[in-house]
Amino acid sequence: MNKLLQVDFNYSGPFGEEMANQLVGLAESINAEPGVIWKIWTESSKDQLGGGVYLFENEVFAQSYLEMHTARLKGMGIQEVRGQIFDVNVSLSTINKGPIVKLGESDE
Repeated sequence: MNKLLQVDFNYSGPFGEEMANQLVGLAESINAEPGVIWKIWTESSKDQLGGGVYLFENEVFAQSYLEMHTARLKGMGIQEVRGQIFDVNVSLSTINKGPIVKLGESDE
């Protein structure tokens, strides 16, 4: 069953295009992480927060990524990483056009 991972942390920037330009390599590497289906990057310059919402194939992949990503962020000087793994209600998410992908189905 797909799992949604929500991560956020205090982050002082850069934001917007500057962030995108600096972190393109990291973004590309996330696609190679086991079990990642997609990621939406989140940021708030007003609240000084960074983070993301990810969809994983299952909880094992989500938990493993959260542990690795937390260690990586702490290595970058971020002290507190908040991460939560959620079940996805596919039926309701589909009604609201959520980007849900069922394994084994193509998006063609």
